[in-house]
Amino acid sequence: MFRRSGLTFLVSISILTVRLNNARRAYDKLKQALLELDFVRPGSVVKRFMPCGKPSCRCMGKPPRLHGPYYQWSYKLRGKTVSRRLTPEQAKLCEEWVENHRRLKNIIRKMETLSLKETDRLLRKRS
Repeated sequence: MFRRSGLTFLVSISILTVRLNNARRAYDKLKQALLELDFVRPGSVVKRFMPCGKPSCRCMGKPPRLHGPYYQWSYKLRGKTVSRRLTPEQAKLCEEWVENHRRLKNIIRKMETLSLKETDRLLRKRS
């Protein structure tokens, strides 16, 4: 059976405490970042240019001069794509909300990664 000296044991506990405190500070920063988010909206916003289909229209010329821009927000709901046409002002708002949704997912992913790492460390320490 391996026996640690008292000093080695204290240094080991001290290192674990410092790591845990650092992890908690990092986790608290992530929680603060969550509080700073505004509304979130899943999906994506696209700017589209489209032909109308009339044979004599400029959009059928060579080169075609398409109509638009038209803005569209889309996302998946229960396996189906849902889309909505937007005004330029609505598109600007939706783009902010979609970006906030991406930030939210990124923060949560970081929180999960940090939590798994630290809880694994704590579980190893107890066994």
